[in-house]
Amino acid sequence: MIKPDRENAIWIAAGTVVLLLTILIVFHFYQKHNPAEQLAFKASRVDMISRMQLALVMASEAEKSAVLATTDRGSQTFAGRARAAAAKVEQERREFGELLKTGGSSNEKDLFNQFSEYFVEFQRIDNDLLDLAVRNTNVKAYSLAFGPATVALEEMNAALSHLAASNAGSPEEKQVILLAYGAEISSLRLLTLIPPHIAEESNRKMDELEILMSKEDKQIRKNLDELIALLKPKQNADLMAAVSSYDRFSKTKTRILALSRENTNIMSLSISLNQKRKVMLLCQDTLNKLQQAVLEEPLAGVTYGRPPRPR
Repeated sequence: MIKPDRENAIWIAAGTVVLLLTILIVFHFYQKHNPAEQLAFKASRVDMISRMQLALVMASEAEKSAVLATTDRGSQTFAGRARAAAAKVEQERREFGELLKTGGSSNEKDLFNQFSEYFVEFQRIDNDLLDLAVRNTNVKAYSLAFGPATVALEEMNAALSHLAASNAGSPEEKQVILLAYGAEISSLRLLTLIPPHIAEESNRKMDELEILMSKEDKQIRKNLDELIALLKPKQNADLMAAVSSYDRFSKTKTRILALSRENTNIMSLSISLNQKRKVMLLCQDTLNKLQQAVLEEPLAGVTYGRPPRPR
């Protein structure tokens, strides 16, 4: 057997290394420029962007339903759906970012980074908005206003009307009628001020409405106190019922105004129509541009556009 000398052995080893490097380079080049693999890589990214677009729309629609729902259960259900859809967008966004580490143009990466920034803002706004929406303070205030509060004043007014009728022909008749009907009129005025307070967004205007409410409340209290001084309340069931009903109304009114001041439904609706809408449009627009950039990415050996006419 002929053994290669040292110099020949070095050359053989060097040649083997060069051959292996050449094979690796060719394999890498083939992998990178294989049209079938490029097409699959493009299709996976386009599909992922489509899923992000769909999940983003689902998150937005569920959020709007959460804002407009009239019950706590409904708001919480839709808020859960909105958060789940947003989580799906985040999952797809992360996976897309991993894909871009293995390919994709610089424009695609810039658009992806831009979308990521917008989506962070989308999530921040969404979290604040949904936290407000599920509390439903304005809805609860309306329910109290048109329920227990209205019932309490109706019972007070019915008792005062019966009180005026029962004192017909008495020496106190005229004064009782003036005081009873005066309290009724002020109670109706007070009741009409509550819905505008619940619907109001401005604290300053709510303050103004509460000043008017306080004026009517003082008049009702004054009339009831004068009736108590004029008559014997312990022997007059109607007067006692009127006072009790107004006390119940006053406690309910305090709860209504506190809920109205929180203004969670008004605030969540305002955020949904303004900040949320703007960032949603930015997210959608950026995803559309990103999808277009991926679709326009050239494939090795593939010519876009019309083929040249043969001569």
